[in-house]
Amino acid sequence: MKRGFYTIMAAQFFSSLADNALFIAAVELLKSSHAAPWQAAALVPMFALFYVVLAPFVGAFADARPKGQVMFYSNAIKVVGCLMMLFGSHPLLAYAIVGLGAAAYSPAKYGILTELLPPSQLVKANGWIEGLTIASIILGILLGGQLVGHALSTRMLGLDFPVFDTGIDTPPEAAISVLIFIYAIAAWFNTRIPKTGVEMRPIPKNPLELVPDFWSCNGRLWHDRLGQISLATTTLFWGVSGNLRYIILAWSAAALGYSTTQASSLSGVVALGTAVGAIAASMRVRLDRATSVMPLGIAMGLLVVCMNFISNVWVAAPFLILMGALGGYLVVPMNALLQHRGHNLMGAGRSIAVQNFNEQACILGLGAFYSLSAGLGLSAFGAITAFGLLVAGAMWLIQRWHQRNCIEHKDEVEHLLEIARHDNVHG
Repeated sequence: MKRGFYTIMAAQFFSSLADNALFIAAVELLKSSHAAPWQAAALVPMFALFYVVLAPFVGAFADARPKGQVMFYSNAIKVVGCLMMLFGSHPLLAYAIVGLGAAAYSPAKYGILTELLPPSQLVKANGWIEGLTIASIILGILLGGQLVGHALSTRMLGLDFPVFDTGIDTPPEAAISVLIFIYAIAAWFNTRIPKTGVEMRPIPKNPLELVPDFWSCNGRLWHDRLGQISLATTTLFWGVSGNLRYIILAWSAAALGYSTTQASSLSGVVALGTAVGAIAASMRVRLDRATSVMPLGIAMGLLVVCMNFISNVWVAAPFLILMGALGGYLVVPMNALLQHRGHNLMGAGRSIAVQNFNEQACILGLGAFYSLSAGLGLSAFGAITAFGLLVAGAMWLIQRWHQRNCIEHKDEVEHLLEIARHDNVHG
């Protein structure tokens, strides 16, 4: 791997670490203010909001500027969201601003991989990026849980500054103030990311011209015989897993009686399994064999339903590791295949923006459904059953879709697989 790849990994690690710790802090901030339960569930779709709204623009912006610079700007926006949350803005609004920064960050983070590395290293690079991202999710969730926990928050709140009063009086506020510094570390790494030498694609003078271009790119991926399958799979996976981050917190409280700090530890267990599966897939699955992992999506959905029958943490921990491992092994090859097709069909930033739009629209839709269900009184167990059956059924339909493509459009599919096979070997 090129040296710049490791700088990208470091920047991604600290930014993702803060993102996930901030989610726990925001949940606890809403709980401490006695907000309605649906508001905590609504954090997930609010984070996804700007991914969907700004999808036509962020990809083009990532292609128009050096991607390290775009990532720096994005982290600065996340810091603004933290400050808003710290100084009185509603947590849902402030978290949406953090989501705005994340929406701008993602096309640059993934798009730079296709600029810096050859196609033969894309699966491996995605495995390491996803594995490191999952590691940051694990540590971020654990960090957030500890920062809002009694032991650590008491020490932080006990720090006195002789000149001024910070106005930080609660454990969630103390946690958020620490996370601002972690975003600053990520921003410093962003400044060290090398320029790849790839020609920039200027943004039109009228930004609205990007909307039809975006929908054209979206249509190209959905009409591509491999792009549509990989896009459908990753969209479903992230739509469900994005919301499971909160659902597992709710399930831990209902099934095990866990506090936010305890439940955050169990959420990290799923991410641990995902990291193992992601790294294993990066070493074993070739780009042209990515579609072979789709049956794992059906199995993962059925395992989600089985969570309802677990009430012992010693059973829950290995079970959640297994479920996460299946997800990691599924998403890394499909994500690499999607990037490969997107890079061939359009610019890297635009293809990632299309991917983010579909995935975050799924997170937004499912999150809104869960938040509404929580407001109407649906239990965590009912939500888990609905999500599990949804992912299993949808993955079965996507697999059937691919099988039909292989029969009805055999020559086209084989041609695209041959391109992937050639690039995997000679890229």
